[in-house]
Amino acid sequence: MKCGEIIEILNRLAPESMACDWDNPGLLAGRRQKEVKRVLVAVDADDAVVEEALRLGADMLLTHHPLIFRPLKKVNDDDFIGRRILKLIQGDISYYAMHTNFDAAPGCMAQLAARRLELQETGVLEPMGETEEKVPYGIGAFGMLPREMTVREAAEHVKRAFGLPCVTVYGVDGTERRIKRAAVCPGAGGGTLKQALACGAQVYITGDIGHHTGIDAAAEGLAVIDAGHFGIEQIFMEFMKEYLEREIPGIQALKSAQGLPSRVI
Repeated sequence: MKCGEIIEILNRLAPESMACDWDNPGLLAGRRQKEVKRVLVAVDADDAVVEEALRLGADMLLTHHPLIFRPLKKVNDDDFIGRRILKLIQGDISYYAMHTNFDAAPGCMAQLAARRLELQETGVLEPMGETEEKVPYGIGAFGMLPREMTVREAAEHVKRAFGLPCVTVYGVDGTERRIKRAAVCPGAGGGTLKQALACGAQVYITGDIGHHTGIDAAAEGLAVIDAGHFGIEQIFMEFMKEYLEREIPGIQALKSAQGLPSRVI
């Protein structure tokens, strides 16, 4: 199947039109007419992933985060973005990214994370619109934890749900305060913290929360569990591998072997 035909299938799942205005999803390098038999799925198109795609003989690289966010004036080997693009093009690998469109689309990132956390009675944290079938879509989700927990227990629940060795927690006050209502925003969740407070969440599960943001949220009664940007969004890889293999008979989809990009050591 040609790359352009695969893109049409991906857009049925998470249309590029659902992406935020500032975002840059889509075909970022390579040929739409490229015949694709093997797809490598990753979170980021970093050096290790690009080399992995070349080593595995991938015809297409599919990532969550776009390598290119801003317009490029030059494509050469003077900087890391140019070097990666050159390697992909020289290897005849078509490169496609699904970012905030995948974050927002029904059944995708936010709902996947909510299911991992076993949230019940869920809703959209930051609504962006509705599909033609009147299904709401947007960034993040909120709902009820499977049972009442302390903040410490909720942190352990998050670690188990996403297979993480550690998380950063704001709002552990030493009490046995029980929490039930949660909000989750995979990726960087500082921008939707107000929505988490507005929906009555008692704990906010996200990534990339700064020190002051975390302690300010805790001061307002909202515990924050920072699972890291990659920590939650890694669920993109397994989901998209299964989706491609289910929707495109004969395609070989490979999940990147690249793990957490940073670790506490």
